[in-house]
Order: sequence, then structure tokens, then C-alpha cells
Amino acid sequence: MTALISAYAAIATRLERADWLLPTLARLVFAGVLMFYFLNSGMTKLGDGIAGIWTPSVGAYAQIFPKAIEAAGYDTSALSLFHTLVVLGGTWAEFILPVLIVIGLLTRLAALGMIGFVVVQSLTDIYGHGATDALGAWFDRFSDALILDPRAMWVMLVLILVFKGAGPLSVERAFPPAP
Repeated sequence: MTALISAYAAIATRLERADWLLPTLARLVFAGVLMFYFLNSGMTKLGDGIAGIWTPSVGAYAQIFPKAIEAAGYDTSALSLFHTLVVLGGTWAEFILPVLIVIGLLTRLAALGMIGFVVVQSLTDIYGHGATDALGAWFDRFSDALILDPRAMWVMLVLILVFKGAGPLSVERAFPPAP
């Protein structure tokens, strides 16, 4: 039994010393599972043509401010500058933050931004779209709710990057270390 415990301790020690493994795998999993989800979501918010990056679609307002755009009769010009800036910021965040995470540039900051984005996205789904039936609950026997269950895992994934950084296979490694 002592030999088994010693072998386990030796393996655990090696894993603890592999500081590169966890952030590298977190970025790989993010790229494989979430990057295209967010990029595709961002694409649905762009307006027509090349100027669409500056003129979000009506659907962008409907996704982010569903009650406000409905009250405005789906006329985006009836909404305030605040609404437009939030929609633009959210749209750009869906493109910029995932790319920064995957290439490993400003990873901790981008990961914090993604956590904020997921929280706002979840609150919008619950309060803006009334998706309370998809909310789910923790510590129940079901893990298939559309809001709390997967998004808690998303946040946990990017929290690894907040605490561990990008890892060795990243753009950040090309920069000199801080003094």
C-alpha cells in the first residue's frame, strides 16, 4: 500500500510542477468549444456590408436590449446613443476577446472580459428574454440547463486563464518579463 501511495504522490508532484499544462489546455478547450460560438454570435449582430461593424443589425439590439427595441417598434434610431454603444461594445467583444484568449495575448484581461460578458449575457437571457425556464439550478440531479450549468463551466474555464495566464504557447511569451 505504501508503494501505491508513493507512486500516487510522485505523479501528483509532477502534475503540480507542470505549470504550462493547465493554461495551455484551457486555451485549447476554449478554442475548440467556445471560440466559434462567440464568433458566430458576433456575426449575427453585424449590419450589412463592410460598414456593418459600425452599424449593428436590428437583431443585435433585439439580442442585447430585447424589451427596449420592441418598445421602439424595432426602430434602432429611436434608441439612445447608450444603447448603440453597448451593442457595439458587446459585438466587438464577441470577436476580440475570444481571439485574444486563443492566441494568448492579454489573456488575463481578455478572460476577465469574457467572465463579464458571460454574466451580462446570462442576465440578459434571464431578465431581457425571460428565459427563466432554461435557468436551471445547481446541486440538482440535472446538468442540462441552458444557462447556469454550461455557463458556470465557461466561467471556470476562463478563471483558469485569469489565475494561470496564457501558458508557454502564447503571444505573451514573446514579450520580455516584467521587472
